[in-house]
Amino acid sequence: MKIYTKTGDTGQTGLIGGTRVWKNNPRLEAYGTIDELNSFIGMLTTSGIPDEVLEFLQNIQHKLFAVGSHLATDQSKTSLKAASIIREDDIINLEKEIDRMDETLPPLNNFVLPGGSASGANAHVCRTVTRRAERKIMDLIQSDILIDATILKYINRLSDYFFTLSRYLTVSEGHKEFFWKKEI
Repeated sequence: MKIYTKTGDTGQTGLIGGTRVWKNNPRLEAYGTIDELNSFIGMLTTSGIPDEVLEFLQNIQHKLFAVGSHLATDQSKTSLKAASIIREDDIINLEKEIDRMDETLPPLNNFVLPGGSASGANAHVCRTVTRRAERKIMDLIQSDILIDATILKYINRLSDYFFTLSRYLTVSEGHKEFFWKKEI
């Protein structure tokens, strides 16, 4: 199978279900942002992080393919495939991992500045791209495009995960966190 199909050469692409849309369609903006997030997670996985974090991130990468598939499916033409569904258990797993990491961290009394360590900064990039993906998904929901509520909930929790992960990686690597100072 060839990588190129030439079917997108006129600026359109196909959704799952066969509907043709422009490449700047809000659906593509949403699942393109999910794809971008997955790439940034891939960068984070190469930064010498602990094995348990690496495994958890790789699981998230698989889940993001499910999210992308969900967003790319025109449910007016075809039903979702089982692989395109995010479940409450997926959200619970994120929450458990957030809680596990948070228990090891000093209390948070101020806003954290992105940085501290390379892996922590990369996790912050993942957090901000996740927030952008969340906004793109909200655009779809507000346009009455059918998106399962667990998708939005998962993405919201995922940004919390990346915030906590950024702190966890910075602290566990022995680096100092930097906090916002009200007046400089």
